[in-house]
Amino acid sequence: MRTSLSPSFIFLSRPLFTATLLLIIHCIIVQSDANDLIAQTCKNTPFYNLCVTSITSVPTSSTADVQGLALIMVDIVRDKARTTLEFIDQELKRSPELGQPLRFCASSYDAILTADIPEAIEALQKGDPKFAENGTNDAAVEASSCEDSFQGKSPLTKLNKAVHDTSVVASAITRLLL
Repeated sequence: MRTSLSPSFIFLSRPLFTATLLLIIHCIIVQSDANDLIAQTCKNTPFYNLCVTSITSVPTSSTADVQGLALIMVDIVRDKARTTLEFIDQELKRSPELGQPLRFCASSYDAILTADIPEAIEALQKGDPKFAENGTNDAAVEASSCEDSFQGKSPLTKLNKAVHDTSVVASAITRLLL
């Protein structure tokens, strides 16, 4: 038994194929443009790889403008600061001998989460990047101050570095909006 394609199928399949191909090409171009914006933005930060991997881990980054990328990075700082504060709370129970620097760090991270990050988010949403930059810079300083409060080995070194470095990246992105 021989099957044949009807002329109407052939007639409809060519435009359908063309439309599908154009849609695929458009998606590739849009994704390429998004990756170009992320790459160009991250080139203006001190930690390019951290910037790219952090931002691209958020699905909405592919449609974000520079302001959106700054907000994404500030959200990443907030998440890392929350994780660090939770670790500090656990460490206070496990290592009472580190009570003084851990309490100082808890206070520092509380400031990041209740003052610095909300300031940065509000400023970005209102189109005031200078105040956003101040908030992210303050978060970086708080993380460094926490690390410096330990006389010797800190159980927070990796976490403090993560908060510091992502804050510096967020600040650099925010600076592009000035």
